[in-house]
Amino acid sequence: MAGKIFYRERLKIGVKEKKPRFKLVAVAGVDITFYGDHLRKRELEEIAEAVGAELVLLKVQKKDKDEEVEVKD
Repeated sequence: MAGKIFYRERLKIGVKEKKPRFKLVAVAGVDITFYGDHLRKRELEEIAEAVGAELVLLKVQKKDKDEEVEVKD
């Protein structure tokens, strides 16, 4: 079984900002150590290709600032 690298888009990044846009979340089935949390898509693709892993993009549900949150006691 090939390993999997799970990543998601960063939430706190501005438009046209020149910082890495993706956050590494988890790695399964691959013996690899990452030294950075924020990576560019091309970097993730190259790493996955080199170790024979599959990239899995996690969906992020963005919260609206006006969204109400119910708190239970």
